[in-house]
Amino acid sequence: MKVTRIAYSARLNPGKYAALVEQARRLGRVRSEVWQRYGSILGVGSGLRDRQVRDRWLADGTHLSFGVLANAWKETVRDAMADIGANMEAAKAEVRRAISRRTDDPVQRKRMFAALQAERWAQDPFLARQMRKHWKRGRNHTRDQIVVRADNYNTVVDGCGRLWLSVPGLQRRQMVKIPLSTTVAPTGTLRLILRGGRVEVHYQIDAAQMRSSQRPCGDRTVGVDKGYTEALTDSDGQPHGAGLGVLLTAESDRLKERNRRRAKLRSIANTAALRGDHAKAHRIKVNNLGTVKRDRQAARHRARVRTEIFRAVHRVVDKAVTVVAEDLTKRFAGRKKLGKNINRRLAAWTKGITAEALKSVSERRGSALVPVNAAYTSQACHRCGRFGRRSGDRFHCTRCGVVWQADVNAAINILHRAGDPDIALHTPHHRVKQILQDRTDRHRTRLPVQDSSPATAGRRANHPNRSAMSNE
Repeated sequence: MKVTRIAYSARLNPGKYAALVEQARRLGRVRSEVWQRYGSILGVGSGLRDRQVRDRWLADGTHLSFGVLANAWKETVRDAMADIGANMEAAKAEVRRAISRRTDDPVQRKRMFAALQAERWAQDPFLARQMRKHWKRGRNHTRDQIVVRADNYNTVVDGCGRLWLSVPGLQRRQMVKIPLSTTVAPTGTLRLILRGGRVEVHYQIDAAQMRSSQRPCGDRTVGVDKGYTEALTDSDGQPHGAGLGVLLTAESDRLKERNRRRAKLRSIANTAALRGDHAKAHRIKVNNLGTVKRDRQAARHRARVRTEIFRAVHRVVDKAVTVVAEDLTKRFAGRKKLGKNINRRLAAWTKGITAEALKSVSERRGSALVPVNAAYTSQACHRCGRFGRRSGDRFHCTRCGVVWQADVNAAINILHRAGDPDIALHTPHHRVKQILQDRTDRHRTRLPVQDSSPATAGRRANHPNRSAMSNE
């Protein structure tokens, strides 16, 4: 498995950054040319690959108008053609579903699937219509990236222990040296992304080479519940990633105040423009309503959140060979309306990052991730199965009379859900509710009948506080 690593530039010279921006702008024109000529059905009909496109442009002199070195635009052509291919494959997935809906004949399905795979769909009227429907003509909007081939750059460590990356510039034998904030040299093909005065160096490595892949996993089966205050809470009652809620709340409140101030400045600028004072409106937009600092702060916040969540998942895998977690890819509708501040904070609930962390860490460290249906795991008591009342981080079971920590109760329910024969991963939530209610009803009918016989009365007399004792 391949994973992507990102190295960042440190105190990059503005002149070097300007040179990289100009190179990325010119390479953006190359991308646009590739998408214009080959990002449509007509372009695919030519059947050309990236090497054939490069050879054709070298022969007819198209490359002379790019103004960049040969290796730079050739790698850009290869990358753009790969993007076009990925875009077309996504459309083919929708067409395959349309084929399955159209016919049940296995012979017809096989014929159309084969034509779609072999790029012969243009000769079939149905396939051609479906491809035109699902594969729209693409346009390039990427003008801030530079793809550097693996043998076209070098790294060196100076006397102060700082790592420098040298990449080709716009002229031959003129390298642009970029100081990096890491001591680990990037390898393979690099993708330089320019963001607000800083360079991001993206590269891929084998997951087996990462230090975390050498850490063994535990030997237990643990259920985990995702939360807001803590990233994860396991079925043993231990929270992991306790700083996540503080990070999300602080960032949400900061964004609220900053956006309020920006809205006021934007209103002043608009009023000035209506009044005819365009110079004042321009000064406010340039000096006070920029996006460079905002994007940089957002990137730092995302990095801190990812670090907190991944650390939490690693701590869970330290003791678990099997991690049972709720299916975080499912969307739940009908959420109860809360206050503005609560809704704003919950909107930053990073469910996708948690799902990514559980999947990648489990794969790298050799543990098994078991997704289960999470319907009503937070609303049912793990001891008796009856629905209770949840208030904040407390869950009160009306039958047991016990108050549980809500996330711990949900984690135990998730652990039990892994071996549930009646509730599958995609069982509808209304069916899950009916199953849970039927179970509690059957449990009540199996209780001994309360009568007034002497033997029964004697047993009740010997244990007058049985229910109270069980709650203690």
